[in-house]
Amino acid sequence: MKVNKALVVETAAALADEQGIDTVTLAAVAQRLSIKTPSLYNHVDGLAGLRKEMALYGIRQLTEVLTQASIGKAGDKALLSIGLSYVTFVRQHPGLYEATLPAAAHDEEIQAAGDALVRLLLRVLEEYQLEEEDALHLVRGFRSIVHGFSSLEQKRGFGLSLDRDESLRRLLSTFIKGLHEKLEM
Repeated sequence: MKVNKALVVETAAALADEQGIDTVTLAAVAQRLSIKTPSLYNHVDGLAGLRKEMALYGIRQLTEVLTQASIGKAGDKALLSIGLSYVTFVRQHPGLYEATLPAAAHDEEIQAAGDALVRLLLRVLEEYQLEEEDALHLVRGFRSIVHGFSSLEQKRGFGLSLDRDESLRRLLSTFIKGLHEKLEM
């Protein structure tokens, strides 16, 4: 097996998904790859560099999943599909998703990757013919909904025996209904 940056990042992402982001250390990744820890420096710039690469990888993966979820759909159906796919991504990749969250603060490359995700959502919202500022507020609100739902679910915040997927569908449908009400104003 030839070790390269992609393999290092994918291994770190798998470790984060399985055991949590806090378990991702250079030593743990090296052990998984059956190499010595110093060898990782040939591929990433220490733990900080690995975390940045994980954030980029996670944002790009999420953007690809949401892009696929929107293909062949428009408007309400696209928003619903994207929302459901977002939460599914977090369920499948909780550690990788967590790696994406604090990363964008001051890194231009990570901000650019995040901007691609925002542009995807803005394209979906074009059908509603919103002013740019209104569309950006809706993107922010939409992200808050799916991130909040995902975060509560990951922290086991939904203790009732209700179907969480049905709760999510209802929440997204309420958001979409509110969008239509705003358009009618």
